[in-house]
Amino acid sequence: MVGIVAFSVLFASLSFYFYQAFFSPNTLVEADSPVSFYISTGADFNRVRDDLIEQGIVQDLVTFSFVAKVMNYQERVLPGHYRISPRLTNRELVRLLRSGNQTGVNVTFNNVRLDVDLAEKITRNLEMDQEDFLRLLRDTVTIARFGFEKETILSVFIPNTYQVFWNVTPEGLFDRMYREYEKFWTAERRAKAAALGLSQQQVSTLASIVQAETAKVDERPRVAGVYINRLRINMPLQADPTLVFAMGDFEIKRVLNVHKEIESPYNTYKYTGLPPGPINLPEISALDAVLNPESHNYLYFCAKDDFSGYHAFATSLSEHMNNARRYQAALNRSKIFK
Repeated sequence: MVGIVAFSVLFASLSFYFYQAFFSPNTLVEADSPVSFYISTGADFNRVRDDLIEQGIVQDLVTFSFVAKVMNYQERVLPGHYRISPRLTNRELVRLLRSGNQTGVNVTFNNVRLDVDLAEKITRNLEMDQEDFLRLLRDTVTIARFGFEKETILSVFIPNTYQVFWNVTPEGLFDRMYREYEKFWTAERRAKAAALGLSQQQVSTLASIVQAETAKVDERPRVAGVYINRLRINMPLQADPTLVFAMGDFEIKRVLNVHKEIESPYNTYKYTGLPPGPINLPEISALDAVLNPESHNYLYFCAKDDFSGYHAFATSLSEHMNNARRYQAALNRSKIFK
């Protein structure tokens, strides 16, 4: 009888322990919202266990470790970003982590001029190091497989917010961005580019200039029309933003004649046609402005002297010079000399 009683007590105790370990809430027991939990590539169970307790996610580490052992999670650690809800049981938590069913993270990039800017912004919320992604962007063999060169590779990246896995590789991230690029270039958009006599990469290059010229989305088709008109008559684009890009000094607010003498393929005062590649990452509105330019006879435009951000357009050089003099006078009055 004593043995039976002892066994019954032991069995009841073990049953209660098993039930508590597997089915009692053990994560974020006093929280109201989920939290992010990151498991780095190559991390082992010990690392996961320590991070869970250090970040206050798991309340009882002993029962979690016991359930993880029983469910064979210790040998099946998968990296990634996981959203852990309050009051999960150990069984639910282990099943989530063991499944590898991670939650995507957002990557957003805009206001980018150089590949280093892109690498920094696109990897900001990811596990990968920005230098690893930058090396891929500069790997001429890799980018050539996609039909790009170092001057045009930024054309692939269309500013937006995308969701990817936190532990995506540089190659995986580039593949994703290329798929988005292919998705953007529908048959209709490709036909419009062909009708203008432009390749997809040339559209991106011209759109980057249009975007740099005006932040006013409603004005971009008109500015694009000016540059299309100039390209058609083989007139130099004479785009000030290309000089700023060639100088590498993005603090320049006033382009002077001395800047027009810089020796660079991006000097559109010296060389006709488009520069070798985009001078920034053009937004969709700028790309579509080039694909749908306003039809007009304007060949010139100059910023308005009211500093509204809009431009005065002209069909003749004399009219343009009058507009330019008014704007230069406004710059002088505002003491903007460079």
